[in-house]
Amino acid sequence: MRMRVAIAGCHRMLQPQLAGHNFASACAALPETEMVAVYDRGAETRADFVRCWGEMPAYDDYAAMLREVQPDLLCIATRQTLHAAQIEQAAAAGVRGILCDKPLATSLIESDRIISVCREQGIALAFALDRRWHDAYRHLRRLIAEGIVGKVTSVLAFGSPNLINHGCHWYDTALMLLNDPEPLWVSGWVDDLSNEPADSRRRMDPAGRGQVGLDNGAVLSIMADGGQRPAFEVIGEAGRLLILQDAELCYLWTEGGAAGESGLRPLAIPPNPGPWPAGPAMVRDLVMAVASHSPTACDIEQARRATEIGFAIHISHMRDAARVMLPAMDRTLSIPSFPWGNE
Repeated sequence: MRMRVAIAGCHRMLQPQLAGHNFASACAALPETEMVAVYDRGAETRADFVRCWGEMPAYDDYAAMLREVQPDLLCIATRQTLHAAQIEQAAAAGVRGILCDKPLATSLIESDRIISVCREQGIALAFALDRRWHDAYRHLRRLIAEGIVGKVTSVLAFGSPNLINHGCHWYDTALMLLNDPEPLWVSGWVDDLSNEPADSRRRMDPAGRGQVGLDNGAVLSIMADGGQRPAFEVIGEAGRLLILQDAELCYLWTEGGAAGESGLRPLAIPPNPGPWPAGPAMVRDLVMAVASHSPTACDIEQARRATEIGFAIHISHMRDAARVMLPAMDRTLSIPSFPWGNE
């Protein structure tokens, strides 16, 4: 039986090609799902969506869509200022699984609301941090777990352009590579943007630098290098793993090479199988999670960790980079981030 999917916020889903954030294309690529309704506040956007994906009810009233359509699954791709309330409404309407685009929320209070309602109602959540479903990163996680660099002591994450909207990708990928240790504390600071123009988007969600202490004894260091593709260095007692160009290139350095050799060699990793393979993979994962009452690869615990770190760096910055023990006590700090999606 196919699961019925409703889409909330479709402004990045108006082309038929598989591409990042085009969750409609991911749903259309699978026999397990059928799109049955769309919600968007923009009349022209709704019309373009229907022209692209075929006739279906198109709503400018989110509650009415949930009430009248009663979907099995819901894809939320609205601005994160709306996520908490929309997920609570979906839970009340009986939605069984939710695919939520990043970032999760505008504050840790909102994040807590989302996690609580999903946990209490038994709703499967797939937080759309793509690399959880990326073959290369999954392969690297297995190699690290098998001891390719020995006991991991440090992880460096390079290239995060901001702390909330995109930073969650970097935090989550680093934690994934280490098989999801629990963050214990965060220390960091936010970039000084006082010379940025008053209307600069960077002011809304600035970059920053930080360290995260993990319960396996390792420390994650986050570097602000805007404009670069994600890169990571995993340092262990027996070697170093350098992951470049969002896992398109990988190098392993180990001790003990022959005289004159650096010990550095390229590491074979699975190639990217076409455009945005993570899209259909995350939707299929959500379908399976609902059917089997099991978590997705990026469920509520992963969403919680990836969200908490960015806000904790902001809180640490306000305390002169003092360590913030997790969960952070200040849950009220709000960072709306970029104004795309439905307001």
